[in-house]
Amino acid sequence: MAKAFISSRASINGTSFSMLGGDTVISGDITASADLHIDGSVNGDIACKALVQGEGSEINGAVRAESVRVAGLVRGSVSAREVVILKTARIEGDVSYDTLTIEQGARLEGRLSPNGGQMPPSIARLPASAPIEVVAEEADEELSAAAE
Repeated sequence: MAKAFISSRASINGTSFSMLGGDTVISGDITASADLHIDGSVNGDIACKALVQGEGSEINGAVRAESVRVAGLVRGSVSAREVVILKTARIEGDVSYDTLTIEQGARLEGRLSPNGGQMPPSIARLPASAPIEVVAEEADEELSAAAE
């Protein structure tokens, strides 16, 4: 029988992190003030300071954190200040972010929303008749209509 590996450790700078091993399956939401490293499967929402997802892991739920590094499968939304999507990652859901890095080969099926879906300050200061803003709104409406 395989043993689940769940540990909590202190790092050099005094912050802690928890690790869920590859053979761990959790059904339920996870809320942590620490950093999380997940190599197993989670069926529920995750809220933490920082999340690192291993290549073979799977998350079925929403992810909220200061920073997220995705290498496995996420079926749900991802919301973080800093999002890194590695080449082995597959996300089936929307991603909201302040900074975003996507490696070549990563797969994303969803919408990208800078600044957590809020209008960036630089766009908010543009005149209401700015073509970029109008085109973006029309494209979103057309995409929403097409999805329905």
